[in-house]
Amino acid sequence: MLRRHLLAALFAVAGTAGATPALAQSPPTAPGVSLSADDRALVDRAVAYLDGLGEARGHFVQTDARGHVSGGELYLSRPGKARFEYGAPPTLLVVADGRSVAVLDRRLKTFNRYALGNTPLALFLQRPVRLGGKVEVTGVDRVPGGFSLTARSGVKGLHGQITLTFSDNPVAIRQWSLLDAQGARTTVRITALDPAHGLDPGLFELRDPSNPGSL
Repeated sequence: MLRRHLLAALFAVAGTAGATPALAQSPPTAPGVSLSADDRALVDRAVAYLDGLGEARGHFVQTDARGHVSGGELYLSRPGKARFEYGAPPTLLVVADGRSVAVLDRRLKTFNRYALGNTPLALFLQRPVRLGGKVEVTGVDRVPGGFSLTARSGVKGLHGQITLTFSDNPVAIRQWSLLDAQGARTTVRITALDPAHGLDPGLFELRDPSNPGSL
């Protein structure tokens, strides 16, 4: 069950965060959606914050559409790299190495690898953050103590959306919420995220247990 919930979180909006056009200070919006100058200023603040993230470590709690709660530790090394250790027990591990996202489920004894650019993780890990071209910002909302941005893919045939929530002062990522094409929502809440320096590069490497020589 954990693996299925995790994959829903990673790939519910596959392609939304994988767009590769140049950074747009004023990202395109969905048809019929208009962002005010204040909205666009919040988008720019969020982009500046994400671009400023380098190495960090922290904790997360994930809640899926059925209310199942899991969590663990996360490590970031932007651009391109992240590690999510689910526990306990520590049966699930997700690693982005800058090119791909590898998912190891020790309980089910499965290993899968996906292109990073086809997952919402790319939105957090790319530098500079790209919110232009194929990513449509559909809304900016004020929430207590912060604000949220909602985006979806502009690519035909790709459905779902991602909502990023930030604290306001200082700006910091607090959670992201993924809504898939069937209306199921998975939320990942960051309970702590602190700067880190000199993280072990091995944290961002995950080998297929059935093929130890591979990366």
